Amino acid sequence: MTKIVSQKSKGKPLSEQVRKAMKKYFSTLEGSNPANVYEMVMAEVEPELLKAVMRHTNENQSKSADILGMNRATLRKKLHRYNIIEKS
Repeated sequence: MTKIVSQKSKGKPLSEQVRKAMKKYFSTLEGSNPANVYEMVMAEVEPELLKAVMRHTNENQSKSADILGMNRATLRKKLHRYNIIEKS
């Protein structure tokens, strides 16, 4: 049986990292109004999440989709969108 280790016991939780990154991002705007922040963040985070899960499952899309809580077709669409896999 695999022991589940709390994210907090290994360092700062992901939410804290995001909070700090966003604070830093907003501080660099120097009064400019940001736009499309959600899309910007997702374009940075989502591909890395998908790649990590795909590596964890040895590129098994069905297992990756299960881990991510999405169906395989949605995963494939996202993998294509970020050029993680090529369309066949």
